[in-house]
Amino acid sequence: MKLRTRLTAWYAGVFLIAGVALIGLNYWLLAEWMPVEGIAVSRALPPDVGTAHPGFAPVEASQLPADTLVVSGADFAANTMNTVLWQSVIALLVAAVIAVWLGWVVAGRVLAPLHAITTTAHRLEAERLDRRIELDGPPDELKELADTFDGMLDRLASSFDSQKRFVANASHELRTPLAVQRTLIEVALAAPDANDDMRRLGAHLLDTNERSEKLIDGLLLLARSDRGLATRELVWLDEVVDDEIESCAALAAEKNVTFAVRTRRYLVDGDPVLLAQLVGNLLRNAVLYNVPGGSVTVELDRELTVANTGSTVPAQAVPGLFEPFRRLRDRTGTAGSGLGLSIVQSVARAHGGSAKARPNGGGGLVVQVNLPETGVRQPS
Repeated sequence: MKLRTRLTAWYAGVFLIAGVALIGLNYWLLAEWMPVEGIAVSRALPPDVGTAHPGFAPVEASQLPADTLVVSGADFAANTMNTVLWQSVIALLVAAVIAVWLGWVVAGRVLAPLHAITTTAHRLEAERLDRRIELDGPPDELKELADTFDGMLDRLASSFDSQKRFVANASHELRTPLAVQRTLIEVALAAPDANDDMRRLGAHLLDTNERSEKLIDGLLLLARSDRGLATRELVWLDEVVDDEIESCAALAAEKNVTFAVRTRRYLVDGDPVLLAQLVGNLLRNAVLYNVPGGSVTVELDRELTVANTGSTVPAQAVPGLFEPFRRLRDRTGTAGSGLGLSIVQSVARAHGGSAKARPNGGGGLVVQVNLPETGVRQPS
């Protein structure tokens, strides 16, 4: 049961208790006031409109006028008490309905700041901490809670921005020594006196250097997408898919993997470089983590879906694949850096979308990326 419903129930309950107590008090006072002697009522009037005054003094029946009827005081008191009781109960029920409605309205106004805090919390993500409550109102407990929440968000945003800047700066600084190392290795391999052992060692060092550069490039891209989109433009996502499939053709031929593609026209408002990286990461992962003679299925309709064949992926291990440097045990021998799906998820969130994955039946993985579509659907 929601808090607003509970508060309304409490308001209505307290009102009913107070109403019953008031009716009981009035009933008791009326019972004390009602006369118990006989009451004289004129025959010219209906008996139910006869009245008596508290100062009524009893007289002998022989002294009453001929058109006067004497009514029992006990009967008159019982009828009057019953009438007052039922009318009070009906009035209490009507007032209770009004009290429930007013309690619902008042509870909604009291809890409005809490709803604002909850809504803001639901919209927050680690990559988007720019929302604030900024509650207006008197300096009460709810205003203090909202201000405390805003202050906490300010500190979190500052911490995340500092972390992202550190990753970006560190990645930039690491690229320079790697470039120098690659140049020195290439110069050493080109020397006339380089023997076979030196060439094998140089090739291994170049391969290690290349992996390090890819890792740094991935970190830079991840830091860039985490900061959000600085500029936007209209991008045909289906054309990006076609271009990236063409770029992966050589790798697919080397791994003996085939593509099955079905797309339609799909317009997205975003960063073309980041979108190309998202699609490229999905396709390269689908090829690298495949089996010889396997296949990759690419569908673009309401969302982008990339499914590949391959080894069985445990369902409990899928969420961890979106974390940086997290890979399955049987994937560590590949050339990947463990940032592929992390970048996919980060880029999707930067475009207001989402990414999720699930094991493919029979082996492999199915990754679904939802990106907000812009414009009207066009026939393929």
